Amino acid sequence: MTAEFLSAPALSGMPHGFFTRRGGVSTGRFASLNCSLSGQDDPEAVQENRVLAMQAMEVEPTSLSGLFQVHGAEVVVAGAPIPHDHRPRADGIVTARPGVTLGIITADCGPVLFADARAGVVGACHAGWRGALGGVLEATIAAMEGQGARRADITAVLGPCIRQPSYEVGADLREELLASDPEGGRFLAPSRREGHWQFDMAGLILARLHAAGVAAEALPNDTLAEEGLFFSHRRRTLEGGGPIGHQLSAIALPA
Repeated sequence: MTAEFLSAPALSGMPHGFFTRRGGVSTGRFASLNCSLSGQDDPEAVQENRVLAMQAMEVEPTSLSGLFQVHGAEVVVAGAPIPHDHRPRADGIVTARPGVTLGIITADCGPVLFADARAGVVGACHAGWRGALGGVLEATIAAMEGQGARRADITAVLGPCIRQPSYEVGADLREELLASDPEGGRFLAPSRREGHWQFDMAGLILARLHAAGVAAEALPNDTLAEEGLFFSHRRRTLEGGGPIGHQLSAIALPA
């Protein structure tokens, strides 16, 4: 059994993967590569899935270091692998240490992987709309600089997330977006329902990365639309609730 992942040419040379939901051992609504430690899945199955993911990346399974994600802008530095039962409350993580694999869990939000190959610094962050507006992308870049990276040498790749055709939002999100960014209306398109808009979260994330001075690109995948490949919170909501899995995105420095 092999955990399936997508890769980005821009991160070539760095062990990395944007994992799909395929190639794991979980069953039912969690089928099959659910990597979330915070859900209702069998903990043993989740741990086996995380091992399978690290084996697919050809890194040590115990190197995987994750976060207790809170949709904020806190970023931590991992100088050594972080045990899963000591995950810090944060949404960004960086390292300059080979042998540490940085992991982000998502199910519609944007997983962003960063690398400065010249300096030997990598980063990862969980960027939903709230975290993106709150500055998690910029905070991750700044933390990488604190480890010796140069902004001009950093490459960022946004992985699979919910895309504009699938992401209908109401007036509350629109108001918060416009309060944070007076030009935020460029990320909104009319929806079929009055008082609603289609939100381009990927566009917002890429715009902020470019404005921060780093090279950035995105994979084209839509987590809601591609049910066979990805878990999706919005799909779960549209289906009336219930348990849900999450996919993993991870990056490490070469050994």
